[in-house]
Amino acid sequence: MGLITVVKELWRAFFFLCSLQFWRMALLWTFSILYSYYQLFKDSLSHSQYFKPLIPEKCSLFSQKLVSYPRCSPFTTTFRPVCVITGATSGLGLAAAYELSKEGYVVVLVGRSQQLLSETITKIKDRNEHAHLEAFQVDLSSIESVVKFKTSLQQWFLDSDLHCSIQILINNAGILATSPRVTPEGYDQMIGTNYIGAFALTKLLLPLLESSPVSSKIVNVTSFTHRAVTDVQVDEGTVSGERFFRSIQYPCAHIYEYSKLCLILFSYELHRQLCLMGKSHQIFVTVADPGVVQTNLMREIPAILSWLAIYVLKRLRLLQSPECGVDSIVDAALAPPVK
Repeated sequence: MGLITVVKELWRAFFFLCSLQFWRMALLWTFSILYSYYQLFKDSLSHSQYFKPLIPEKCSLFSQKLVSYPRCSPFTTTFRPVCVITGATSGLGLAAAYELSKEGYVVVLVGRSQQLLSETITKIKDRNEHAHLEAFQVDLSSIESVVKFKTSLQQWFLDSDLHCSIQILINNAGILATSPRVTPEGYDQMIGTNYIGAFALTKLLLPLLESSPVSSKIVNVTSFTHRAVTDVQVDEGTVSGERFFRSIQYPCAHIYEYSKLCLILFSYELHRQLCLMGKSHQIFVTVADPGVVQTNLMREIPAILSWLAIYVLKRLRLLQSPECGVDSIVDAALAPPVK
């Protein structure tokens, strides 16, 4: 039985290795991350007084901050700030939850698995016994589940002594699926989770963000992979994923890139609309690209290819741990209010 499993895994790896999607990841994604780091280094030259040449052992070559970004304290005398984080049970979401719990936030953990949410609370409490955490089981690929979460969150506020508002929303949840799956609403599951779910959640939680006594922030976690999109088509067929259902082979890399591009475009459009309504100083919308981070995003990729990718990225010193990669997200979340 063990031998059969190994043979099946090797065959699956060989089949994926021969696919266009593998080479799209290997070539276009590598070019995209190198170009992103080129831009980062170029920008750092204009902030040379902040340049830090020393590289800690636990981080990669590019994980050390080149520019020092200011952070502001969330503490107020009238209420305790609340931060909502999706995809909070592992990787960057878990790291962000821990960091913001240390900053004094009540952290609302959003995840698909109740067991993983419970384990996440234990992990954070073990490192920060004073952390204030609340967990909600939500499937972001389902609009119905997102709507139920909004209702449950409002009831939680009413039952607690907290101010009924949100200070930070971090849309971090994301998947990289290698096979087609459809949401209850008929969308591609990867686009549904990575973009449509974040879109719906943000729109539903806007009233709670608007009611914050202090400036609130929306941080959308994006990816350098959006640079690999060459044929930009922002229409209903693309956004829903219906366009990709007609493909002979599921274009997983292409869909992931599109989902991240849509999230960026949504961030720009939401910021534009808030500016038109005169609310851009009350709700600040930003995106954060953490770069290449070792998370479980590639869990559906054949194990041998996933291991090979991690090995190569480590040798190139491009791979970061979640503890290092989360800096960009926390910087965006704790950025001083825009004046």
